[in-house]
Amino acid sequence: MAALNSKVKKAVIPVAGLGTRMLPATKAIPKEMLPLVDKPLIQYVVNECIAAGITEIVLVTHSSKNSIENHFDTSFELEAMLEKRVKRQLLEEVQSICPPHVTIMQVRQGLAKGLGHAVLCAHSRCRKRTCRRYSARRYS
Repeated sequence: MAALNSKVKKAVIPVAGLGTRMLPATKAIPKEMLPLVDKPLIQYVVNECIAAGITEIVLVTHSSKNSIENHFDTSFELEAMLEKRVKRQLLEEVQSICPPHVTIMQVRQGLAKGLGHAVLCAHSRCRKRTCRRYSARRYS
């Protein structure tokens, strides 16, 4: 596994599916954002990538999945409020969602054409790099 970690630095995580197998729970909330204990499912997948040495993560999303993008984006207002109220532990938890050495980017899959198409949508972000595909399905 060590040899794999030294070469693979980029992961593709397809999260554009509509979650129809989990309806009605996924009608308003993307399945990747459903909580497992205290974190959304997608956070476990990203944490697994980071633990494996991945430093660049490509999320293949759908236009209805803004909450996934928002989850990994910096929330300056929230962080400022937590700092002002001296809630250091919560501030550290929020900041650890995406560590500074990790880049998380999104690519939109315009039409739902399956897993292969989702991976193809990430092709432009993976040129000349070895990529690993992760899936949230193992958690759902």
